[in-house]
Amino acid sequence: MRQVYIETFDYGPGGWLGWESNAAGARGLEIHDSMAVSRSPWWIDYNHAPPGAGYLQILYSLHTRENPPFPAQYWELGGTNPFISQSFPTDFRNARISLRLRGELETKGADLVMLVQAKVGPIYSCHALVGQPLKVSPEWSEQRLRLDVDPSQWKCLGVRHDRTNFYGWTEVADVLRDVNCNILFVLFPLNVVPIEPVPRNPHLLKAGEDYRVDSSKLPEGIVMIDEVRIEFA
Repeated sequence: MRQVYIETFDYGPGGWLGWESNAAGARGLEIHDSMAVSRSPWWIDYNHAPPGAGYLQILYSLHTRENPPFPAQYWELGGTNPFISQSFPTDFRNARISLRLRGELETKGADLVMLVQAKVGPIYSCHALVGQPLKVSPEWSEQRLRLDVDPSQWKCLGVRHDRTNFYGWTEVADVLRDVNCNILFVLFPLNVVPIEPVPRNPHLLKAGEDYRVDSSKLPEGIVMIDEVRIEFA
């Protein structure tokens, strides 16, 4: 297996995707001047609503194996995926990630963080690297992450009340050992506020679908990435 993955977006998205919604699935990223561009508004991912860790928005996603839990047409939008075709490892323990990025982003209290997702036993588990948030500024910057197997660096997102047959809680070491689904860059946590009163606990409903959300409380802006590098231990 190759040990250093590099994507510069010189020839397209390289398998990287945005995300439209649970129902619509993935969406293609805008590629401009060898940059992967993600613009608001972004979908509110409610799969981890309380009692899970909360809501998030997906800006970038890359599948790490050929059979993720989504129909193939979702992730084919990203085109050829060298991470899969060139057989890069899925053991992300102590991997080092570097990104070149810039943008204009009003986070509204959220952080831009890396997220790893894997199937562990019968369920999928997501862990966000909350201990190492990324900074977005108008100037290009190179930022580095280290994926230590240190629970204090990570937040397991768990699952909303009605998706326990799919998502769940695990130890981060079990996910990093084999990230067999995808890696993502997300905005988390979100401040999800209904515009009008809802008749019951809003976390039992689907934000943005079952009720309208106050968009002024959500992140907005643009994020651009022109290089992603992963060095495996």
